[in-house]
Amino acid sequence: MPPAPQAPIPATPPAQTPGPEVSGTAAPAPQDGTAAHENAAPAAASTPAPTPAPAPVSAAPAQAPTPAPAAPATATPPANVAPAPDNAPPATASTPAPQTPQTPQTPQTPQTPAQERGAASSGTTPIPPADALSSVAGLPAALTQDLRPPSIVLDGLFQAIGEAHIYTDAKTAADAIPDEAPADLLAEYKLARLRPDFSLKDFVAQHFTLPERKTVSYQRSPDENVRDYISGMWEVLSRPPDTQVAYSSLLALPYTYVVPGGRFSELYYWDSYFTMIGLYENQKIDLMRDMVRDMASMIDRYGHIPNGSRTYYLSRSQVPFFSLMVDLLAMHDGQVAYLTFLPELQAEYDYWMDGQDSVPPGGAYRHVVRMPDGTLMNRHWDDRDTPRDESYPQDIATAAHSDRPKEEVYRDLRAGSETGWDFSSRWLADGRTLSTIHTTELLTVELNSLIPHLQQTLAHAYDLKGDKENAARYARMAQERIDALHRFLWDERRAAFIDYDWKKGESTSILSGATVMPLFLQMATPEQAKAVAETVRKNLLKVGGLIATERTSGQQWDAPNGWAPLQWMAVKGFNQYGYDALASDIAARWMGRVIGTYEKSGVLLEKYDVVNPYISPKGGKGGGEYPMQIGFGWTNGTLLGLMNRYPQNTRVVLDRNPAADQPSPEPLPPMNAYNVQSDAETLSRYSQPAVTLTPPPVAPTPTLPQMSTVGASAPSSPNMVPPTPQVPSQSQTQAAPASGGEPQPAHDGQSGDSHGQETQGNQTQGAQTQATQPAPAPASTPAPQSPPATNPPASSPSDTAPANSPATSPAAPPPAADAAPVAPATPAPEATPAPDGASATPAPSTAPEPQATPSHDGAAASPAAAPEGTTTGDQPAETGKPATGATGATGATGATGATGAPAPDSK
Repeated sequence: MPPAPQAPIPATPPAQTPGPEVSGTAAPAPQDGTAAHENAAPAAASTPAPTPAPAPVSAAPAQAPTPAPAAPATATPPANVAPAPDNAPPATASTPAPQTPQTPQTPQTPQTPAQERGAASSGTTPIPPADALSSVAGLPAALTQDLRPPSIVLDGLFQAIGEAHIYTDAKTAADAIPDEAPADLLAEYKLARLRPDFSLKDFVAQHFTLPERKTVSYQRSPDENVRDYISGMWEVLSRPPDTQVAYSSLLALPYTYVVPGGRFSELYYWDSYFTMIGLYENQKIDLMRDMVRDMASMIDRYGHIPNGSRTYYLSRSQVPFFSLMVDLLAMHDGQVAYLTFLPELQAEYDYWMDGQDSVPPGGAYRHVVRMPDGTLMNRHWDDRDTPRDESYPQDIATAAHSDRPKEEVYRDLRAGSETGWDFSSRWLADGRTLSTIHTTELLTVELNSLIPHLQQTLAHAYDLKGDKENAARYARMAQERIDALHRFLWDERRAAFIDYDWKKGESTSILSGATVMPLFLQMATPEQAKAVAETVRKNLLKVGGLIATERTSGQQWDAPNGWAPLQWMAVKGFNQYGYDALASDIAARWMGRVIGTYEKSGVLLEKYDVVNPYISPKGGKGGGEYPMQIGFGWTNGTLLGLMNRYPQNTRVVLDRNPAADQPSPEPLPPMNAYNVQSDAETLSRYSQPAVTLTPPPVAPTPTLPQMSTVGASAPSSPNMVPPTPQVPSQSQTQAAPASGGEPQPAHDGQSGDSHGQETQGNQTQGAQTQATQPAPAPASTPAPQSPPATNPPASSPSDTAPANSPATSPAAPPPAADAAPVAPATPAPEATPAPDGASATPAPSTAPEPQATPSHDGAAASPAAAPEGTTTGDQPAETGKPATGATGATGATGATGATGAPAPDSK
């Protein structure tokens, strides 16, 4: 259903609320109206909507009044606009009444509210001022939101909270949520404050709730590099689609979005473009597209994109970056982005050019200024002339130091916030004092570069649509505005683009980083670009990047501060005109400052001191109205873009700051397995039928290995009689060596020279140890234990010779063919290593404790060979194969019952 048409803006202001004159043009009446209006209920109630702003009054003689802007027959206002009051004064005889907008025909395809406004507009569609936006129409009554700012809705109480400084940050009061309807709360407050024991602090604590915020206290973990920080912060700074909360100042948005960080917990207009740069670089296209949709939704509902998504920001916008956002989205989505958002692009243009057809030469109305030669330009403006809700006590204090009417100071402070540079010496008449601010008298470089870009975007979108007439018209207007940019804002003396004071008719002569904006948008001539490059290199380029301005005023958008948007636009602008070395130098200096600060603090910040050679972990002194904020959306986004475009510069910077570049360890799998989702391809693999073999295979019966002696390849003699096992004593059990430990002396009748050989005593010790400390089971089934050997008689030669000598084992077979040669006797010989796992044959020795033999290629060590008829453990070697790696007394590292020390590393 099409929205109801809006009553036209009256041609002259109501007699009871005359507005102050501004350069011969009647400024709109104060939008909050009378005191009765300030306490009015939302538009959903029976109270009439506030009086909208009047049309401009001509600066020419009175006998030639300028007609009020007329709405095109095909245009309709935003759906949420409340109708004008019934007692609005009719149009006078000398001023033609504006045409009443007609209801558009039913479209063949579903359209958004912006699409219902019709095709191209000349910029004369009546755009409602802030107080005309008193409620969101079309919503259920229970969800109707009062769009007036808290300073009006809570008139009296809000001011008292600011004066008492209940909150450290004045913005907190504007974001706090009352627990009941504002009218009821005000009535309760007026009664409560009469009590002698009344405490405003307690009253506020009882009736207000602070909005839930993700406190941006994100600290780098010890293994987190700067890229990981940026990726992690997207989740910290993202907000899901909003749910409308009763009496909250937050404007609910339908899609997920990213906030800047710190005290800025809502969507902001021009910040979002530079945040989207990072989303584009990280290929978070869905999130970037959702943010563009949120911007479009605010245009559909309110007729423009406010400064931020709060009711107290609705009276102004910010520098119009919406067309650049669509450009960025089109880099991924293609030309459909321009066609999809064409209605919102048109509505954005109508908002900024409202009243252009009725403003006389030398006059101004809202954002439009007509120069004496008839050229149209733009200025910043706010429809309200009261203290800003987010800085209420500060604005009152600022106006108190001015000789001008306080309403002028308030409006200029608000307009200064619309610039995005709140605040800078650019807006100060004396270059130092905030109370001399005169933003509404200035034509800024950024705004008058972005309007022709918006016209170029409209020309392109209409061309895609097949509307050649409008495409040609907007292309022509864009070129005219670019010519005007060169004519009024190019300062030949400063060799830079400088803001223009349209009241005085001269340049302000204040050099700032905004001079790169025409290069960023490719609107400068080659000669201008060359001059700007030299001026920037000489005057603005510092050790940490570009400073905002040459002046040091104590405001945050002045020296010594540098800001991410300025660096990004300068680098891109100089690249587009071939000044690659300068662009690379700016990028390197800025990355060095930002990453160097991250190295010390673990966070990215809103702004940085780029003049001081010493890098502060706090980013610098900051300046301005609030402390340094961390997060931070546009710093994260542009830094990532620069790091990706300048990898060599990035490498140099990271080498100087290694903590910002350390790799993040990957967790070992599996991790979080319960949350892993199966995709379609995986599910299809599991749905395939199982393979069945016919006939099913039969596993062969394993053959048990035969018994053999260690060190010999032949089987044991069949004539050998197994000895009777001897039960170990308690002392033998306690003396059993641990795995990998040193061999222990024999007890209970065992000879002291039995170390390193498998006699009956130490064999039973090994068996007992294996029973108490089981070794890892081998892959195959263990073979049966070989019978223990008998002890040699006490008079045997083993009393004076090694057990493996010929005197001890006369029937022992010769060494294997691949065994190592016998080493000569030495006082303490080591066993000869066995090549590639072969059985080791130790050298004869008179030493009581022969050492374990290290094997090649890191295998387990083998002890000295045992006499014929003895075994080395539970699992003998297979017939004809060496017994390397078997558990038992083989000396293998970690095997239970080993009689030798752990094998040394193979060399």
